Amino acid sequence: MKILSLLTLTAVIATPSFAQDARQAESHEHGVGELDIAFEGTTIAMELHSPGADIVGFEYAASSEEDHDAIDAAVVVLSKPLDLFGLPDVAGCKVISASAELKGDEGHDDEHHDDDKEEDHADHSDHDEDAEEGHAEFHAEYVFECSNPSAVTEIQFPYFEAFPNAKELELQVVSEKGASAFEIERDEPSVNLSELF
Repeated sequence: MKILSLLTLTAVIATPSFAQDARQAESHEHGVGELDIAFEGTTIAMELHSPGADIVGFEYAASSEEDHDAIDAAVVVLSKPLDLFGLPDVAGCKVISASAELKGDEGHDDEHHDDDKEEDHADHSDHDEDAEEGHAEFHAEYVFECSNPSAVTEIQFPYFEAFPNAKELELQVVSEKGASAFEIERDEPSVNLSELF
């Protein structure tokens, strides 16, 4: 499933219209996360990148038990995409795979997989040596199978309710009809995608 996500989202990044916007996230702006969505047949793939400060309120290396608990709890929440991104019921979307992890927090990379909606659990994995110290970010990948994907003409974002420090999501969407970019803000947490179908 991850291969499908990477292949389709690569198309988003490679699209000329995204050349300027797509890489702005490397500036790592607090309060601003990135969400890429790709529609391919009956499959929808999402990839989320959010600064640690947006999700748990800090980006320093977790040291206290409270810090570690906050990270573990955030990973569990991020592993439930339908609680964060509201897809229309008529689209008939089900989560096929969901994973979330914190990258760049020295000595504490958490990863959580919620494939087939199994019971929640958190796994501790080795630290990502390539992650930039001091700029921890959460990374999540989701794959949905939808009986009527063209009905996803609007997405709601309870994401902002779940994470009070998050102010904006830079959204990039690609479908068979093309690609579009949006800025989703806390005070208007929805997007109309009808032009993509």
